[in-house]
Amino acid sequence: MKRLLLILMLAASPLWAVQPSEMLADPVLEARAREISEGLRCPVCQNESIDESNAPISHELRVLLRERLVAGDSDQEVVDFLVARFGEFVLLEPDRRGANLILWAAAPVLLLLALTVGWVTIRRRAPAETRLSEAEQAELDRILRS
Repeated sequence: MKRLLLILMLAASPLWAVQPSEMLADPVLEARAREISEGLRCPVCQNESIDESNAPISHELRVLLRERLVAGDSDQEVVDFLVARFGEFVLLEPDRRGANLILWAAAPVLLLLALTVGWVTIRRRAPAETRLSEAEQAELDRILRS
């Protein structure tokens, strides 16, 4: 029972990252804030959104995001503000244009290149001699008869 409770607490821990004091009174603005914060990376945790992270910097980013929404910024304006302040690293999924396009395309291109090199290497191998020489055949027959 204790293990089940521990597992449930660990699974639900990201839900506790956003503190009640951070939440906005307006449910529409809060929903927008949660949606935006799910797409922003925690600078400390690096693979968690600021919505899931308990790091102090994530708390500050969540508060800043909500302040911008209350000030009347649109979702894109809030994201643009945070990108201008912290760089594209803050986005969990950076844009797919410009220099980032090279990064997005590098993995599939390298995979295709590796598969092509592997295929060509296997195709170029000389086929192994499958027939035995007369001496080898005679030796095999002698071994099988004894």
